[in-house]
Amino acid sequence: MPDPKWRDEQTDNLCRAFLKLKDIGEVYDFLEDLATIGEIKSMAQRLEVARLLSQSKKYPEVVNETGASTATISRVKKCLEYGTGGYRFVLSE
Repeated sequence: MPDPKWRDEQTDNLCRAFLKLKDIGEVYDFLEDLATIGEIKSMAQRLEVARLLSQSKKYPEVVNETGASTATISRVKKCLEYGTGGYRFVLSE
């Protein structure tokens, strides 16, 4: 059952919009229209944090490589450990 806190028709439409994108250029174009550059960079940073944590990097290394705060790193680590597996899925080779 969907989480009523944020999953609804509008977020379903957002997910469907991502599924329509065919290449990196289309994704860049959509993201630039959809979000601020700061929001995009924050999402990219969180993904990089997840990648580094998945490689068993320690917090100081992750901070040094990404510039992320320890709060962001902690949040991403919690998602990796207890989340839905989204990070692990997109990071799998």
